[in-house]
Amino acid sequence: MKKIAITMGDASGIGPEIITKIYLKKDIYKYGDIFVIGDLMPMLSAQRKISKKLGIRLIDENLKIKRKNFLINLLDLKILALSDYKTGESSAKCGYASFSYIKKAIEYAKKKKIDAIVTAPINKHSLYLAGLTYPGHTEILAKFLNVKKYAMMLMSDKLKVVLVTIHTPIKKVPYLLNQNKIFDIINLTNISLKKYFLKKNPEIAVLALNPHASEKGAFGKEEEKFIIPAIEKAKKNGIKCEGPFPADTIFNKIIFQKKYDAAVCMYHDQGLIPLKLVSFDTGVNVTLGLPIIRTSPDHGTAYDIAGLGIANENSLFSAVKVASEMLKNKNR
Repeated sequence: MKKIAITMGDASGIGPEIITKIYLKKDIYKYGDIFVIGDLMPMLSAQRKISKKLGIRLIDENLKIKRKNFLINLLDLKILALSDYKTGESSAKCGYASFSYIKKAIEYAKKKKIDAIVTAPINKHSLYLAGLTYPGHTEILAKFLNVKKYAMMLMSDKLKVVLVTIHTPIKKVPYLLNQNKIFDIINLTNISLKKYFLKKNPEIAVLALNPHASEKGAFGKEEEKFIIPAIEKAKKNGIKCEGPFPADTIFNKIIFQKKYDAAVCMYHDQGLIPLKLVSFDTGVNVTLGLPIIRTSPDHGTAYDIAGLGIANENSLFSAVKVASEMLKNKNR
Protein backbone atom coordinates (compact mmCIF):
# COMPACT_ATOMS: atom_id res chain seq x y z
CA MET A 1 0.00 0.00 0.00
CA LYS A 2 1.36 3.41 -1.01
CA LYS A 3 2.05 6.00 1.72
CA ILE A 4 0.50 9.44 1.36
CA ALA A 5 1.54 12.17 3.81
CA ILE A 6 -0.84 15.04 4.52
CA THR A 7 0.91 18.14 5.86
CA MET A 8 -1.28 19.93 8.40
CA GLY A 9 -0.85 23.44 7.03
CA ASP A 10 -1.43 26.55 9.11
CA ALA A 11 -2.75 25.62 12.56
CA SER A 12 -4.78 28.84 12.74
CA GLY A 13 -6.65 28.04 9.54
CA ILE A 14 -9.03 25.30 8.45
CA GLY A 15 -6.31 22.70 7.75
CA PRO A 16 -6.73 20.67 10.98
CA GLU A 17 -10.51 20.77 10.59
CA ILE A 18 -10.73 19.59 6.98
CA ILE A 19 -8.11 16.90 7.62
CA THR A 20 -10.15 15.67 10.56
CA LYS A 21 -13.31 15.61 8.44
CA ILE A 22 -11.87 13.42 5.70
CA TYR A 23 -11.18 10.73 8.30
CA LEU A 24 -14.93 10.52 8.87
CA LYS A 25 -15.18 8.94 5.42
CA LYS A 26 -15.21 5.17 5.84
CA ASP A 27 -13.29 4.50 2.64
CA ILE A 28 -10.37 6.88 3.29
CA TYR A 29 -7.76 4.12 3.65
CA LYS A 30 -8.63 2.52 0.35
CA TYR A 31 -6.67 5.36 -1.21
CA GLY A 32 -3.45 4.49 0.62
CA ASP A 33 -1.67 4.47 3.97
CA ILE A 34 -2.61 8.06 4.73
CA PHE A 35 -1.12 9.88 7.70
CA VAL A 36 -0.72 13.45 8.92
CA ILE A 37 2.48 15.40 9.56
CA GLY A 38 1.64 18.14 12.04
CA ASP A 39 1.10 18.90 15.71
CA LEU A 40 -1.05 17.06 18.23
CA MET A 41 -2.67 20.08 19.90
CA PRO A 42 -4.29 21.62 16.78
CA MET A 43 -5.37 18.18 15.55
CA LEU A 44 -6.78 17.23 18.96
CA SER A 45 -8.67 20.51 19.15
CA ALA A 46 -10.19 19.91 15.70
CA GLN A 47 -11.00 16.29 16.48
CA ARG A 48 -12.90 17.25 19.64
CA LYS A 49 -14.94 19.84 17.75
CA ILE A 50 -15.79 17.65 14.78
CA SER A 51 -16.71 14.18 16.06
CA LYS A 52 -16.42 11.86 19.04
CA LYS A 53 -16.14 8.97 16.58
CA LEU A 54 -12.60 9.98 15.69
CA GLY A 55 -9.42 8.94 17.43
CA ILE A 56 -5.80 10.02 17.01
CA ARG A 57 -2.93 7.52 16.99
CA LEU A 58 0.60 8.85 17.28
CA ILE A 59 3.21 7.26 15.03
CA ASP A 60 6.99 7.54 14.92
CA GLU A 61 9.58 7.88 12.17
CA ASN A 62 8.97 4.27 11.09
CA LEU A 63 5.61 5.44 9.71
CA LYS A 64 3.72 2.27 10.56
CA ILE A 65 0.11 3.02 9.74
CA LYS A 66 -2.91 1.40 11.37
CA ARG A 67 -5.68 1.27 8.78
CA LYS A 68 -8.83 1.59 10.85
CA ASN A 69 -12.01 3.57 10.22
CA PHE A 70 -12.22 6.91 12.05
CA LEU A 71 -8.56 6.72 13.14
CA ILE A 72 -6.10 9.51 12.34
CA ASN A 73 -2.46 8.43 12.18
CA LEU A 74 -0.39 11.46 13.21
CA LEU A 75 3.33 12.16 13.22
CA ASP A 76 3.52 14.82 15.94
CA LEU A 77 6.42 17.22 15.37
CA LYS A 78 5.78 18.80 18.79
CA ILE A 79 6.27 22.37 17.62
CA LEU A 80 3.04 24.08 18.69
CA ALA A 81 1.39 24.20 22.09
CA LEU A 82 -2.19 25.50 22.46
CA SER A 83 -0.85 28.86 23.63
CA ASP A 84 1.29 29.25 20.50
CA TYR A 85 -1.51 30.04 18.06
CA LYS A 86 -4.91 31.67 17.87
CA THR A 87 -7.53 30.45 15.43
CA GLY A 88 -8.07 32.86 12.55
CA GLU A 89 -4.88 34.87 13.04
CA SER A 90 -1.55 34.73 11.24
CA SER A 91 1.60 34.35 13.30
CA ALA A 92 5.30 33.64 12.97
CA LYS A 93 4.98 30.44 15.01
CA CYS A 94 2.30 29.05 12.71
CA GLY A 95 4.36 30.05 9.68
CA TYR A 96 7.44 28.29 11.00
CA ALA A 97 5.43 25.19 11.98
CA SER A 98 3.66 24.88 8.62
CA PHE A 99 7.01 25.20 6.84
CA SER A 100 8.45 22.49 9.12
CA TYR A 101 5.70 20.03 8.17
CA ILE A 102 6.51 20.53 4.49
CA LYS A 103 10.26 20.13 5.09
CA LYS A 104 9.62 16.85 6.94
CA ALA A 105 7.51 15.56 4.05
CA ILE A 106 10.27 16.53 1.59
CA GLU A 107 12.79 14.68 3.76
CA TYR A 108 10.65 11.54 3.60
CA ALA A 109 10.16 11.96 -0.15
CA LYS A 110 13.91 12.12 -0.74
CA LYS A 111 14.36 8.96 1.33
CA LYS A 112 11.50 7.31 -0.59
CA LYS A 113 9.62 6.67 2.65
CA ILE A 114 6.46 8.20 1.18
CA ASP A 115 4.95 8.11 -2.31
CA ALA A 116 2.90 11.31 -2.39
CA ILE A 117 2.37 14.54 -0.48
CA VAL A 118 -1.00 16.22 0.03
CA THR A 119 -0.64 19.70 1.51
CA ALA A 120 -3.28 21.46 3.59
CA PRO A 121 -3.35 25.28 3.19
CA ILE A 122 -0.58 27.51 4.50
CA ASN A 123 -0.73 31.27 5.04
CA LYS A 124 1.78 33.40 3.15
CA HIS A 125 1.69 36.20 5.72
CA SER A 126 2.53 33.73 8.49
CA LEU A 127 5.47 32.53 6.41
CA TYR A 128 6.68 36.10 5.98
CA LEU A 129 6.32 36.76 9.71
CA ALA A 130 8.58 33.75 10.26
CA GLY A 131 11.14 35.19 7.86
CA LEU A 132 10.28 32.74 5.08
CA THR A 133 9.76 34.64 1.83
CA TYR A 134 8.15 31.95 -0.32
CA PRO A 135 5.05 32.68 -2.44
CA GLY A 136 3.60 29.26 -1.64
CA HIS A 137 3.95 25.48 -1.47
CA THR A 138 4.95 25.13 -5.12
CA GLU A 139 8.07 27.24 -4.79
CA ILE A 140 9.09 25.59 -1.49
CA LEU A 141 8.80 22.10 -2.97
CA ALA A 142 10.64 23.06 -6.16
CA LYS A 143 13.53 24.61 -4.23
CA PHE A 144 14.11 21.80 -1.73
CA LEU A 145 13.59 19.06 -4.31
CA ASN A 146 16.06 20.83 -6.64
CA VAL A 147 13.61 21.16 -9.53
CA LYS A 148 14.04 23.94 -12.10
CA LYS A 149 11.21 23.14 -14.51
CA TYR A 150 7.84 22.77 -12.80
CA ALA A 151 4.28 23.93 -13.26
CA MET A 152 1.07 24.37 -11.32
CA MET A 153 -1.92 22.43 -12.62
CA LEU A 154 -5.39 23.11 -11.23
CA MET A 155 -7.87 20.41 -12.05
CA SER A 156 -11.24 18.79 -11.50
CA ASP A 157 -13.24 16.23 -13.42
CA LYS A 158 -14.39 19.08 -15.70
CA LEU A 159 -11.25 21.04 -16.46
CA LYS A 160 -7.45 21.03 -16.23
CA VAL A 161 -5.50 24.30 -16.43
CA VAL A 162 -1.71 24.71 -16.27
CA LEU A 163 -0.13 28.09 -15.49
CA VAL A 164 2.88 29.64 -17.23
CA THR A 165 3.23 32.30 -14.51
CA ILE A 166 1.95 31.63 -11.01
CA HIS A 167 1.89 34.09 -8.10
CA THR A 168 2.96 37.26 -9.81
CA PRO A 169 1.42 40.72 -10.30
CA ILE A 170 -0.49 41.16 -13.56
CA LYS A 171 1.74 44.07 -14.62
CA LYS A 172 4.79 41.77 -14.56
CA VAL A 173 3.26 38.90 -16.56
CA PRO A 174 4.19 40.15 -20.09
CA TYR A 175 7.82 40.56 -19.03
CA LEU A 176 8.00 37.01 -17.68
CA LEU A 177 6.82 35.35 -20.88
CA ASN A 178 9.21 33.94 -23.46
CA GLN A 179 9.15 31.20 -26.06
CA ASN A 180 11.21 28.68 -24.08
CA LYS A 181 9.21 29.10 -20.88
CA ILE A 182 5.88 28.63 -22.65
CA PHE A 183 7.22 25.63 -24.56
CA ASP A 184 8.50 24.05 -21.34
CA ILE A 185 5.03 24.33 -19.77
CA ILE A 186 3.36 22.84 -22.86
CA ASN A 187 5.89 20.01 -22.88
CA LEU A 188 5.52 19.32 -19.15
CA THR A 189 1.73 19.31 -19.52
CA ASN A 190 1.97 16.78 -22.35
CA ILE A 191 4.32 14.49 -20.39
CA SER A 192 2.19 14.66 -17.23
CA LEU A 193 -1.10 13.96 -19.00
CA LYS A 194 0.45 10.80 -20.45
CA LYS A 195 2.21 9.67 -17.28
CA TYR A 196 -0.39 10.43 -14.62
CA PHE A 197 -3.73 10.70 -16.44
CA LEU A 198 -3.33 7.97 -19.11
CA LYS A 199 -3.87 10.25 -22.09
CA LYS A 200 -2.08 8.48 -24.96
CA ASN A 201 -1.98 11.51 -27.25
CA PRO A 202 -3.09 14.58 -25.28
CA GLU A 203 -4.66 17.58 -26.98
CA ILE A 204 -3.66 20.88 -25.40
CA ALA A 205 -5.18 24.32 -25.86
CA VAL A 206 -2.75 27.24 -25.44
CA LEU A 207 -4.30 30.55 -24.43
CA ALA A 208 -3.48 34.02 -25.67
CA LEU A 209 -2.40 36.76 -23.29
CA ASN A 210 -4.32 39.61 -24.89
CA PRO A 211 -8.04 40.08 -25.72
CA HIS A 212 -9.10 38.34 -28.96
CA ALA A 213 -5.60 36.81 -29.19
CA SER A 214 -4.38 40.38 -29.93
CA GLU A 215 -6.14 40.64 -33.36
CA LYS A 216 -2.85 40.20 -35.25
CA GLY A 217 -0.99 42.64 -33.04
CA ALA A 218 -3.68 45.26 -32.52
CA PHE A 219 -3.78 44.65 -28.75
CA GLY A 220 -0.24 43.44 -28.10
CA LYS A 221 2.75 41.60 -29.55
CA GLU A 222 3.14 38.72 -27.05
CA GLU A 223 1.22 36.23 -29.19
CA GLU A 224 3.37 36.86 -32.24
CA LYS A 225 6.68 37.11 -30.35
CA PHE A 226 6.38 34.28 -27.82
CA ILE A 227 3.21 32.23 -27.79
CA ILE A 228 2.89 31.25 -31.47
CA PRO A 229 6.60 30.30 -31.75
CA ALA A 230 6.24 28.13 -28.61
CA ILE A 231 3.23 26.36 -30.11
CA GLU A 232 5.08 25.76 -33.38
CA LYS A 233 8.07 24.36 -31.49
CA ALA A 234 5.79 22.03 -29.54
CA LYS A 235 4.18 20.78 -32.74
CA LYS A 236 7.61 20.07 -34.24
CA ASN A 237 8.29 17.96 -31.15
CA GLY A 238 5.19 15.85 -31.78
CA ILE A 239 2.90 17.55 -29.24
CA LYS A 240 -0.73 18.04 -30.23
CA CYS A 241 -1.48 21.63 -29.27
CA GLU A 242 -3.38 24.51 -30.80
CA GLY A 243 -3.79 28.23 -30.19
CA PRO A 244 -3.34 30.87 -29.08
CA PHE A 245 -7.03 30.99 -28.15
CA PRO A 246 -8.88 33.95 -26.65
CA ALA A 247 -9.64 33.17 -23.02
CA ASP A 248 -13.26 34.31 -23.30
CA THR A 249 -14.23 31.57 -25.76
CA ILE A 250 -11.98 28.53 -25.33
CA PHE A 251 -13.30 27.30 -21.98
CA ASN A 252 -16.75 26.69 -23.45
CA LYS A 253 -15.15 24.27 -25.93
CA ILE A 254 -13.05 22.56 -23.25
CA ILE A 255 -15.73 22.19 -20.56
CA PHE A 256 -18.86 21.58 -22.59
CA GLN A 257 -17.57 20.24 -25.91
CA LYS A 258 -14.73 18.16 -24.33
CA LYS A 259 -12.43 19.34 -27.10
CA TYR A 260 -9.08 19.54 -25.24
CA ASP A 261 -7.50 17.64 -22.35
CA ALA A 262 -5.92 20.72 -20.74
CA ALA A 263 -5.44 24.45 -21.19
CA VAL A 264 -2.08 26.19 -20.82
CA CYS A 265 -2.80 29.65 -19.35
CA MET A 266 -0.51 32.63 -19.26
CA TYR A 267 -1.35 33.85 -15.75
CA HIS A 268 -3.03 32.84 -12.49
CA ASP A 269 -6.56 34.20 -12.78
CA GLN A 270 -6.86 33.31 -16.46
CA GLY A 271 -7.00 29.66 -15.43
CA LEU A 272 -8.31 29.86 -11.87
CA ILE A 273 -11.51 31.81 -12.56
CA PRO A 274 -13.06 29.19 -14.89
CA LEU A 275 -11.76 26.32 -12.76
CA LYS A 276 -13.31 27.68 -9.57
CA LEU A 277 -16.49 28.63 -11.39
CA VAL A 278 -17.22 25.03 -12.39
CA SER A 279 -15.52 23.17 -9.51
CA PHE A 280 -15.33 25.45 -6.50
CA ASP A 281 -15.50 22.73 -3.83
CA THR A 282 -13.66 19.95 -5.65
CA GLY A 283 -10.71 21.65 -7.38
CA VAL A 284 -7.26 20.17 -6.84
CA ASN A 285 -3.81 21.74 -7.22
CA VAL A 286 -1.15 19.43 -8.69
CA THR A 287 2.52 20.37 -9.00
CA LEU A 288 3.93 18.99 -12.25
CA GLY A 289 7.62 18.21 -12.68
CA LEU A 290 8.47 17.10 -9.14
CA PRO A 291 10.09 13.72 -8.40
CA ILE A 292 7.14 12.96 -6.09
CA ILE A 293 3.41 13.43 -6.57
CA ARG A 294 2.08 16.49 -4.77
CA THR A 295 -1.54 17.62 -4.61
CA SER A 296 -3.48 20.07 -2.47
CA PRO A 297 -6.96 21.55 -2.11
CA ASP A 298 -7.62 24.53 -4.31
CA HIS A 299 -8.26 27.05 -1.52
CA GLY A 300 -6.52 28.88 1.29
CA THR A 301 -6.55 28.91 5.08
CA ALA A 302 -10.00 30.60 5.29
CA TYR A 303 -9.27 32.39 8.57
CA ASP A 304 -12.76 33.90 8.52
CA ILE A 305 -14.43 30.52 9.12
CA ALA A 306 -11.61 28.68 10.94
CA GLY A 307 -12.76 27.00 14.14
CA LEU A 308 -16.46 27.20 13.28
CA GLY A 309 -16.71 23.60 12.08
CA ILE A 310 -18.25 24.59 8.74
CA ALA A 311 -15.24 24.30 6.40
CA ASN A 312 -15.84 22.07 3.37
CA GLU A 313 -13.41 19.15 3.18
CA ASN A 314 -14.31 18.00 -0.35
CA SER A 315 -11.38 19.71 -2.10
CA LEU A 316 -8.91 18.06 0.31
CA PHE A 317 -10.61 14.69 -0.14
CA SER A 318 -10.40 15.18 -3.92
CA ALA A 319 -6.67 15.94 -3.52
CA VAL A 320 -6.18 12.62 -1.71
CA LYS A 321 -8.10 10.74 -4.39
CA VAL A 322 -6.19 12.44 -7.22
CA ALA A 323 -2.84 11.63 -5.56
CA SER A 324 -3.91 8.00 -5.23
CA GLU A 325 -5.07 7.81 -8.84
CA MET A 326 -1.86 9.42 -10.11
CA LEU A 327 0.17 6.80 -8.21
CA LYS A 328 -1.82 3.99 -9.78
CA ASN A 329 -1.48 5.43 -13.27
CA LYS A 330 2.23 6.08 -12.83
CA ASN A 331 2.77 2.44 -11.86
CA ARG A 332 0.82 1.24 -14.89
